[in-house]
Amino acid sequence: MSGAFEAARSRRSWSKVADAAPTHAELLQFVSAAGRVADHSSLKPWRIIEIRGNDRRVLGRAMNKAEGHKGASTKPLRAPLLLAVVVSHRKSSKVPGWEQEAVASGVAHMLSLLLDEAGWGVFWRTGGYTRSKAVAKAHGLSKDEELLGWLYVGGKPPRSRPGGHRKPLDASKFVTRMPAGKA
Repeated sequence: MSGAFEAARSRRSWSKVADAAPTHAELLQFVSAAGRVADHSSLKPWRIIEIRGNDRRVLGRAMNKAEGHKGASTKPLRAPLLLAVVVSHRKSSKVPGWEQEAVASGVAHMLSLLLDEAGWGVFWRTGGYTRSKAVAKAHGLSKDEELLGWLYVGGKPPRSRPGGHRKPLDASKFVTRMPAGKA
């Protein structure tokens, strides 16, 4: 099978990553490739915000503010690089908002596959923070943008247990035929 097939088949989330991370130049190459996902009308309704170093503490303060707490959450410190995935809604009579979100999600997933295949540990975090005003402000989001989540990126640690991969998916449970005579 192809390299893409193997990359998808062997992908896994790495909830703990080491301190190494791709450089900015390497990241640009990955994003350039990930941006090739199917995109109706080529709107490119997405962007990636690179969060490193002290910017992670800024995000941690915004997370705590969103919950009404003082100080900074340590959640953004769990990886040396966070990639905020943003859907940037474009006005279009042909492409509804949900489809633009699907494109941004597709970019995020493709980016996670590319990073994983290149040897980086990746996991995608979402949650209530993504809709928080404090977190949106920290990311500099415009009124037409929404945060979909973050890809946490770092070095792959040595496996703590053998295998570590998900069980193969039984695709027959998810692929059906269109019912005959329902039109």
